[in-house]
Amino acid sequence: MRYLNLLPLAALALSACEKAETPTVARSEHPEILASTPASPAANTIPLAVQGRWGLVPADCTSTRGDNKGLVTIDATSLKFYESRATLGAIKDIDDDGIEATFAFTGEGQAWTLDVELDVEDGGKTLIRKEKGPNASPTPLKYTRCT
Repeated sequence: MRYLNLLPLAALALSACEKAETPTVARSEHPEILASTPASPAANTIPLAVQGRWGLVPADCTSTRGDNKGLVTIDATSLKFYESRATLGAIKDIDDDGIEATFAFTGEGQAWTLDVELDVEDGGKTLIRKEKGPNASPTPLKYTRCT
């Protein structure tokens, strides 16, 4: 008779075991799941390969005096230069190694927008920055990743 009180507990434990033994499937094993999954927030950020510290010349990466005028620091949503900053706006094109987007710049008491293309080359060692539109730099800038 006293074992009848344990019957509901045994049933509950058994159902928990059955649920725990249900196999899980990795999303990467099924491309159809990936295709139907909404984009992650990372899709609205600068790719990881582009993020980091980049210098126009080697001294930009090693200066301790604050005179590294060719240094750009890139995070998920912004570019930080010596005297200006740029915030990510509308993305026009993006992949694992680059982005083309509109950036809102501020610096030295001014504000402007500029279309910028950032592409990583040489296995992640080189960053090419191209500006587009009015007031854009006519030549691409080549940065080296700071180590």
